[in-house]
Amino acid sequence: MIIGIPKEIKTDEYRVSMTPAGVHDLIANGHKVLVENLAGDGSGISDQDYLDQGAEIVSQQDVFGQAEMIVKVKEPIAAEYPLLREGQILYTYLHLAPAPELTQALLDRKIIGIAYETVQLADKSLPLLIPMSEVAGRMSIHEGSKYLERENGGRGILLGGVPGVDPGHVVIVGGGIVGANAAKMAIGTGASVTLLDVNLPRLRYLDDIHGSRLKTLMSNKFNLIESLRTADLVIGAVLIPGARAPRLITRDMLKEMQPGSVIVDVGIDQGGMLETSRPTTHSDPIFEEEGVVHYCVANMPGALARTSTFALTNATFPYALKLANEGYKKALSNDPALRGGLNVCLGSITHPAVATALDKEFVEPKKFL
Repeated sequence: MIIGIPKEIKTDEYRVSMTPAGVHDLIANGHKVLVENLAGDGSGISDQDYLDQGAEIVSQQDVFGQAEMIVKVKEPIAAEYPLLREGQILYTYLHLAPAPELTQALLDRKIIGIAYETVQLADKSLPLLIPMSEVAGRMSIHEGSKYLERENGGRGILLGGVPGVDPGHVVIVGGGIVGANAAKMAIGTGASVTLLDVNLPRLRYLDDIHGSRLKTLMSNKFNLIESLRTADLVIGAVLIPGARAPRLITRDMLKEMQPGSVIVDVGIDQGGMLETSRPTTHSDPIFEEEGVVHYCVANMPGALARTSTFALTNATFPYALKLANEGYKKALSNDPALRGGLNVCLGSITHPAVATALDKEFVEPKKFL
């Protein structure tokens, strides 16, 4: 198979979808790898690093024009739509639920779209989302702390406080991978940390790990409002695989918060969990609504590109190799987890949550296998 590795062109995106080690293994398995010129530059990987492993360095047009499978990090943007070809496998983060235009472009071009974020194991874990959720969760506390500084619009709060001064209050909504990693980092600063989730066994697990350093609450409207009133920093960490993020924080709730408090909406890739959220970029990351600073960067791990690239490809590469070795039909037929990643196929939506979010017809993936 011919595999194409394009340079990411989404604003402030510096990750690349494959490391030289991945190129080495693909070529050792008899495949051809086309890497776009300077694709790895933002992650500290040179063209020569790829050449040394047998890749060919080519133009963007050649990558898309020749490759049977495109392996990316982020979903295609409008400038890339015309480059996609009918029957081409696109293996990347897609986040289609809040993206009707992208979804229609993939349907019109009859793309075989396999989304990292909906590959799901039997235990319901999301192996290709976990590495970036770990990065984003940990990063959310760093970014939130920065924007709590007065010169950045925040309340002027040091999360850990100092002797004789109360620490800041961090509220984390969601106890999954993002929330757990955010809690770990927030506790490490010395902040007062509250985590809300609807899953009681998950709250019990996190309580067992962190003990008195973490306050856990059942997530309901009353507890959420009460927690927001005293929060200095809020981390939005709620995810429903493949679906649009639930809107849990309304504009009226923001009015109850302290002026200069900060919200980091990690779920913005899936539409965001605030009524007031809209995607931002690393170069223009924040805006203010109702006196509350919103950080809604849609590709947070892209700022920590080298760490993120290696963490992501550790997880995504085995499936890429399986797709290359077996072809998509056999690979998806044999692997139920990978089959869950099939979001669109040859003009149809093949993931139920995406179809529901966009009010479109759902077609069983097995029809195409």
